[in-house]
Amino acid sequence: MPMDKAIRDFPKQFEWVPEVQNSNKLGRYNKFIICGMGGSHLAGGIIKAVKPETDITIHSDYDLPKWPKERFDGALVIASSYSGNTEETISAFEAAIKAGIPAAAISIGGKLLDLALDNHAPFVQMPNTGIEPRSALGFSLRSMLALMLDERSLRDTVELSKALNIDKYEIDGKEFAVELKNKTPVIYASTKNLPIAYNWKIKFNETGKVPAFYNVFPELNHNEMVSFDVSETTRLLTENLHFIIIRDPADHPRILKRMEVMRKLFHDRGLAVSVLLLEEGELYYKVFSSLVLADWTAYYTSLGYGMDPQEVALIEEFKKMIA
Repeated sequence: MPMDKAIRDFPKQFEWVPEVQNSNKLGRYNKFIICGMGGSHLAGGIIKAVKPETDITIHSDYDLPKWPKERFDGALVIASSYSGNTEETISAFEAAIKAGIPAAAISIGGKLLDLALDNHAPFVQMPNTGIEPRSALGFSLRSMLALMLDERSLRDTVELSKALNIDKYEIDGKEFAVELKNKTPVIYASTKNLPIAYNWKIKFNETGKVPAFYNVFPELNHNEMVSFDVSETTRLLTENLHFIIIRDPADHPRILKRMEVMRKLFHDRGLAVSVLLLEEGELYYKVFSSLVLADWTAYYTSLGYGMDPQEVALIEEFKKMIA
């Protein structure tokens, strides 16, 4: 599916009702380990940002976290792989089964769902609509919520199918992409909104085909910020950066103060800075309205450089070489 159509159709994902297979094997858990790579683990970070009281660990590696055995008590391993063939995620699922740790799976098919079937484990099969994994964030989010038995969030996120204004975000994203031309984006947010900043970075990398970096307040004020105290000898290193500060009115007042002071300091040093204000509204809406803007910005960034927003040729070449 063309990337622009995938973005336009994105709100429809929140109308989809996930069905948990082998649901009789699914219990209630007090912690969750989301095992996935790339776009397949992003929904876990978003849930953690919206519901910080939920004990969620994102594991993007082989096997399972090297924890003491008792730390897995009450935990559910959720192996998430869009294709179902991601080797790191498969190894995590197999490690959980071998260790007797409750495990569930999310995918459109592939080996991961075969393993779930063979082991009578709970799983959600997402629709295969021909989109890229990074474009399936709505499907992935609702699948995770279903496995977490979070009925309230499932009801809340249905509203996103009508609330997200795709046309407005496209206009804004197209304009922002022009502003960012020939610049490397550096995205900053509060620690609680780290998943939003990280998603922006990923969208610039995969869809926009440009380098992009991220960090969080207040930590960056204690180290990274110093590297942008521009001098004549370092100006070449900084003049092609564009800083994007994601400002949430609900952030800690001192974080908001830090954002404004840093914006001024960077501006005074001739650095390009944009402040993006998260929209008011329900928490999932605040997150996804920003991420759809990121989708369009990255899409038009790619077109601006004459690139294909959809293809990820280097990743495919890398996969073949490590096979």
